[in-house]
Amino acid sequence: MPYRAPVADMLFTMTHAAGLAQGVASGLYPDLADGAAEAILGEAAKMAEGVLAPLNRIGDQKGATFANGTVTTAPGWPVAYRRWIEGGWMGVTAPEAHGGMGLPHLLNAGCIEVWNGANMAFALAPLLSVGAIEALVAHGSEELRATYLDKIVSGQWAATMNLTEPQAGSDLAGLRTRAERAPDGSYRITGQKIYITYGEHDLTDNIIHLVLARLPDAPAGTRGISLFLVPKFLVKEDGSLGARNDLRCGGIEHKMGIHGSPTCTMIFGDDGGATGWLIGEENRGLACMFTMMNNARLSVGLQGVGVAERATQTAIAFAHERRQGRAAGATGDAMSPIVAHPDVRRMLLEMRAATAAARAICYMTAHALDLAHRGDAPELRRAALERAGLLTPVAKAYATDVANEVASQGVQVHGGMGFIEETGAAQMMRDARIAAIYEGTNGIQAIDLVGRKLALSGGAAFQSELADMRAIVDRLRAAPADRLGSMPARLDAAVTALAQASETIAARLTENPQAALAAATPYLRLFALARGGTALAALALAEDAASGPWLALAKVYAQNIACAAPGLALTVCDDAQAILAADAALVGDA
Repeated sequence: MPYRAPVADMLFTMTHAAGLAQGVASGLYPDLADGAAEAILGEAAKMAEGVLAPLNRIGDQKGATFANGTVTTAPGWPVAYRRWIEGGWMGVTAPEAHGGMGLPHLLNAGCIEVWNGANMAFALAPLLSVGAIEALVAHGSEELRATYLDKIVSGQWAATMNLTEPQAGSDLAGLRTRAERAPDGSYRITGQKIYITYGEHDLTDNIIHLVLARLPDAPAGTRGISLFLVPKFLVKEDGSLGARNDLRCGGIEHKMGIHGSPTCTMIFGDDGGATGWLIGEENRGLACMFTMMNNARLSVGLQGVGVAERATQTAIAFAHERRQGRAAGATGDAMSPIVAHPDVRRMLLEMRAATAAARAICYMTAHALDLAHRGDAPELRRAALERAGLLTPVAKAYATDVANEVASQGVQVHGGMGFIEETGAAQMMRDARIAAIYEGTNGIQAIDLVGRKLALSGGAAFQSELADMRAIVDRLRAAPADRLGSMPARLDAAVTALAQASETIAARLTENPQAALAAATPYLRLFALARGGTALAALALAEDAASGPWLALAKVYAQNIACAAPGLALTVCDDAQAILAADAALVGDA
């Protein structure tokens, strides 16, 4: 089935769950008023459906290839990229002073979703460039911004993020790439980086690498890491390209999925050191890199939403076409479409409800970023930034978990045909798997939520989020009971479970940190179920029809998915000894 960008669902979610309507009314979003949001998302949908989606299978089958140090992307990729940059899509949120559109993060969240729903492997290329734009705007010198920013915003040059090394993955304290100061104020970079997305390719004539490295006199651990801009080609004073820098691609990985995206090993300094320039301050590179990573974590969550949406669309279409057995109550001798069978209906509805909840959480996070950057009052901006910080690990982890679960259910709906590559269901399952791993594994997101984000402003950010969920439950209880069924009770139980578990987690962080960390992932899932369920309830309350799709999805989510929240709270509130005292079960063979 061809991918169709769910523009109506996206706009409804933005309007009634993520703050678009209030933002337009308050003046936060003057650039999205009078149909502008609909028009821009409509154009993004055309690009996604007409240009990117047709290349998705080609990218999976042909992939990127490596020969003699050169990476060639899949057939059609360079042409699609040119059409992409001609549309100005790289600079949706970038500053207008550097050629960007300066549009809100909330709108761009919808764009990122449809790019990834259409073609996740292609969409990874601009994802890294967007992060580099933010890092340069926030931390780059005037000289670096003048030389590089306009070209990255336009898409003429691409950018990458170089963190991981063979011995330094999630823990960057073991990073060994070196930087030496040069007399002219530049630096010489030597070392090896792995898993570098689009580290080498044929889409642009220059690639700007943002590289973490350690100076000779740097403090140990992550406090001694600096960030450097290292271009593939050096840039002359007139802006034209000069000599090739001392860096190369050593090869590309053979991966489970996202075959169209070249995942490179990058070698810096074969001939004395690649020339680089410091971004920010020496030994404070991790803070600069987190500007990119926080952007990327929300974007990866939106990748999850996009893949889950496509898997859901494909499975629903297949279920209407595939006929097997006779559904209960069917008349005649003909076999029924499998969508008529209750268990298939359950799978499809759970897929769509979980995808919708993940979308709402991601869009809420994007709206909080807009308030943090565009809000009038400093106190409002600070609170919004903390809300974005609180929701980002939930958005990233939950949406990518949903992508994996929904893509797997999509294969199940297809039955044996799901295990056959020609339906596309298997590719979505393969592509989705990486999203829970990169940009900070989902376990790390849970640790971040529990260890750092719950304590923001002494817990005020979390209490504000909890109050918003309780307010939605109160609105449900005031609505006609015959319309909502058990949804108010189920969501009330989920929010109550979250409140109780949060108190336990806060106490455990002081009394028994290991127990708190052992419960971090169940806690994040519990948080997401309560937040996602109440967000869908808000959409149901905004729906005009007495029995429309949003009410149906909110009921499914509350009764089939969010109902797991009290059980997760039991896990969080237990003493964690089942995990911490189970060494005997983890002994390997001698």
